[in-house]
Amino acid sequence: MKTIGELADMVAGAEVIGDRNTFITGIVHDSRKVEKGMLFVCIPGIHVDGHTFIPQVASQGAKAILTTRDVEVPEGMAILKVPELREALDVLVPFFHDYPARSLRVIGITGTNGKTTTSYIIRSILRKAGFKVGLIGTIQIMIEEETMPIHNTTPDVVELQHILAMMRDKGMDYVVMEVSSHALDQDRVAGIEFDTAVFTNLTQDHLDYHKTLENYKLAKAKLFRLLSEPGTKQGKTAVVNMDDAAGETMLEHAGCRHLTYAIDKAADLRAEDIDVLPGGAKFSLLGSFGRMDLRLRITGIFNVYNVMSATGAALAEGIAPKVIEEALQEFVRVPGRFELVDEGQEFSVIVDYAHTPDGVENVLRTARQIAKRHIITVFGCGGDRDRTKRPIMGRLAAELSDTVIATSDNPRTEDPEFILSQVEAGVKEKIGTKHHECIVDRRRAIFRAVELAQADDIVVILGKGHEDYQILKDRTIHFDDREVAREAIRRRK
Repeated sequence: MKTIGELADMVAGAEVIGDRNTFITGIVHDSRKVEKGMLFVCIPGIHVDGHTFIPQVASQGAKAILTTRDVEVPEGMAILKVPELREALDVLVPFFHDYPARSLRVIGITGTNGKTTTSYIIRSILRKAGFKVGLIGTIQIMIEEETMPIHNTTPDVVELQHILAMMRDKGMDYVVMEVSSHALDQDRVAGIEFDTAVFTNLTQDHLDYHKTLENYKLAKAKLFRLLSEPGTKQGKTAVVNMDDAAGETMLEHAGCRHLTYAIDKAADLRAEDIDVLPGGAKFSLLGSFGRMDLRLRITGIFNVYNVMSATGAALAEGIAPKVIEEALQEFVRVPGRFELVDEGQEFSVIVDYAHTPDGVENVLRTARQIAKRHIITVFGCGGDRDRTKRPIMGRLAAELSDTVIATSDNPRTEDPEFILSQVEAGVKEKIGTKHHECIVDRRRAIFRAVELAQADDIVVILGKGHEDYQILKDRTIHFDDREVAREAIRRRK
């Protein structure tokens, strides 16, 4: 615990109204999570102003609020008034939790695609080596086998520091975390001292937020600047994909040891003799340790890169090559990443999270390598996100598939029909005489794909992967591509 006075002393220009000796038991910004003794952060949001919850949180036992305003509070509550809220949180929250990242080895992974699979592979290697591991990523939070839901790839600083503190208190040795460009740009990782940082790749995504690909790249590069800052721990390493054009930029921002990987270019880790098969991939991995001849249970060139990035991180952390090799051979899959839906049908159904041009291309090229007959692709594009990638994804789907069914993803506040019109513009450029349909209802689209499938075809359902919801204009509904595909297959029988 810390007193409100101790917190105030950390922030220039902070002022305490009330008792400086008020002890704080926790910091939250969600009124539903307030418990006795906590500090409630009043965030003035677009739709909801946190200040309106002051009477409620007082009744729940909150002892203080954090604000930038002159406000009135119930008797007995203290006010910590600061000049700027986010800057204050970046300093206060890590301090309140006694800087938990300093007690953990922290591996951060950034890039457009591959973060989730890479994080799961690293987790498997570290656990094989005997370490206790926490994971923070797109799918969920894991503390060893315990799982918790997550709402952003990288939580905000309040949630993130609380999670790290839990991991420290539960005896974790490592935390492996996906680090999004939004999180880096918004300083959500403030107070975290990274030990190893991994760059997977950079392709078009999030331009609705970053505006330009250069801004997006520099946001990613910030992880490597943070990695290089002086800290309390030794042995910092930047693990970078040199086959990606942005790799050089990451290295330029990494003032620490470099460990590179590639297939095409010279690098510390290289993959050779690659053979992509329906049930997995075979290749040889070359490095300072010599040679690993690997036969994996995950497939696709993109997963060869993911394996190299994870291996690089493990080597950076001093894990023995033999342990790495054993963990890689045992690794099975990540939910919603090239995930097979098998109900005994005579055709294949694959569900994948791919929602960027590069992701779509990677998955469909892998499907093409293993396909005996036709590829039927179901995909859509999210609303309220980068519109420029919609026709690009449409062109790629049309070029790499035999049948395309364009449908809704998470339309959010946009008109699904309008989103589809932009997708279809790209589809029509490349579809030629091949069959394509636009079906707004995602469930009907998946059923239609399964209906069209014949023996040895591959149905590829893209965009949502592990997600079990769909965000509509006025509500969020339960929706899981895998569940719907299973139902469609069973009904067809």
